[in-house]
Amino acid sequence: MNASSELVSESGVRKLIGWLVHVIEAGGALIIFVGAVWAFARFATTGLRRRSLIGEFNKIRLSLGRFLVLGLEFQLAGDVLRTAVAPGFTEIGQLAAVAAIRTVLNFFLTREIAQERAEIEADQKAPVQRTVAS
Repeated sequence: MNASSELVSESGVRKLIGWLVHVIEAGGALIIFVGAVWAFARFATTGLRRRSLIGEFNKIRLSLGRFLVLGLEFQLAGDVLRTAVAPGFTEIGQLAAVAAIRTVLNFFLTREIAQERAEIEADQKAPVQRTVAS
């Protein structure tokens, strides 16, 4: 198969994938940005309405953590897509390093989200159990 009979050139595929990578990474950045703005707005409005943020603080952190995890997944998808067309050893090494760092971040964020969720559920069940025991 020669170059003239190819449907799409390799440079065309590279350009298309480059554009897709930018879209996916921008989506990930947008998700993180929206999550941060939402968490800040919720934190600020809760602080203005109440004197104490203790009850809401964990819920806000849990929601922000979910946005961060989702945004990081999009960023990783962009990195994987970037190396999809004829990657060299440099690109593979960079992907491995970035994937390892983002996977570790994702692991710890997911673990923290699970801990926060457990604390929130325990706090919600505690008043019910005290009422039943009375």
